[in-house]
Amino acid sequence: MSDARWTEVDDDVRSAVHHFSMAVTLHERLVPHEDEVDQYREGMAFMHAMESGHTSFENAMTRILGMLQEEKPSGESWHKDLVDRVSRALEDRPAVLDPETSRAAQETRAFRNLATRGYDTFSNEKCEPAVAAFQRDTVDSMRLTSYSRF
Repeated sequence: MSDARWTEVDDDVRSAVHHFSMAVTLHERLVPHEDEVDQYREGMAFMHAMESGHTSFENAMTRILGMLQEEKPSGESWHKDLVDRVSRALEDRPAVLDPETSRAAQETRAFRNLATRGYDTFSNEKCEPAVAAFQRDTVDSMRLTSYSRF
């Protein structure tokens, strides 16, 4: 497809890859600090990188829906519904995401929800599923997600 709008989709995916990669690196470096400010800074940097990664990923998916002339989901659960919708084939298009990327996106979406609504309850244990979902091999495969089939 020669549609120039893919440029922005690719930019969003590259941004998601960058943020998730940085989040994984930040997570690997999280260590307890005696200084409360250092501990806070590292935890907040990690959470923000994860949030930014998922938001960039979500932007790519909403751009793809726009290109396909599909309305993005609405309502209170639209973020979850977006991942669900692009993860399944519809009558006139294949699934945009493969099952592994879909699962990872739901994990990072759930983490973003926790980070934006419950950041005072942040703990390293609560972020493990999201970090595991986007270890480097999954992040690297995002560059070649199945959306390129359109």
